[in-house]
Amino acid sequence: MATESGARPKKAGAFDIRLIIALLIGVYGVILTVMGIGFTSDAELQKAAGVNINLWAGIGMLVVAALFFTWAQVRPLVVPAEPEATEATEADETTGTTPAAGE
Repeated sequence: MATESGARPKKAGAFDIRLIIALLIGVYGVILTVMGIGFTSDAELQKAAGVNINLWAGIGMLVVAALFFTWAQVRPLVVPAEPEATEATEADETTGTTPAAGE
C-alpha cells in the first residue's frame, strides 16, 4: 500500500504505546501469578475470605496484556511517510516568505 508520493507507510512497531502497556501489565501479571501460585500462605488466604487474590489478579492482568498485544497486532498504527506541515509552513510556502525572528 503506497501513499500519493509513492513512499510506503511505516508501522509504529515497538514504539506503539499499546505494546508498552501490554509489556508492563504482562510483567506485573506474571509476578502476581507466581506469587499467587507459590507464595501465598493460609493466613493470607483467610484475610482475603479464602480467595487467592494474587492469583486471580495476575491471571486477569495476563488476559488484559494479551488483549492489548492482539489489538496492536491486528490494527497496527501507521506512521505517515512525510510529517504534516503546519499552517504557518504552508502559508510561507505559498507566499514565498520566511517567518521573522520572534514569531
